[in-house]
Amino acid sequence: MAASKRKNSDNKTTDGKRVVYSEFGNYENSAALERGTPEVPSNQQTLKVEASRKGRGGKTVTVISGFQEKPETLANLAKQLKAQCGTGGTVKDNDIEIQGEHKQKLLELLTKLGYKAKISGG
Repeated sequence: MAASKRKNSDNKTTDGKRVVYSEFGNYENSAALERGTPEVPSNQQTLKVEASRKGRGGKTVTVISGFQEKPETLANLAKQLKAQCGTGGTVKDNDIEIQGEHKQKLLELLTKLGYKAKISGG
């Protein structure tokens, strides 16, 4: 009978689930567990600009890799580069993919923005 009159303990969350063990403290605080991306200045980044056709059905895509930036910064840069080339593109896995073969044009644009860029591949 004493077991049925237990006090409400502090180890319950707001939805009523009981937390038995939590290695990193409050597991609901996902912002604290996110891994930060170091924002390296553009003049200290070395980028590779290369044309690729692998896995794209024969279509040529210019891939810029080697970024050490936050996803928001990459998205803004990709938008700017797509507008300058007049084509579409996307950001995948810290790489920017621009549709078409624009290696030389992208190399010039990136060096104007302060990045160290090299053309890679043949």
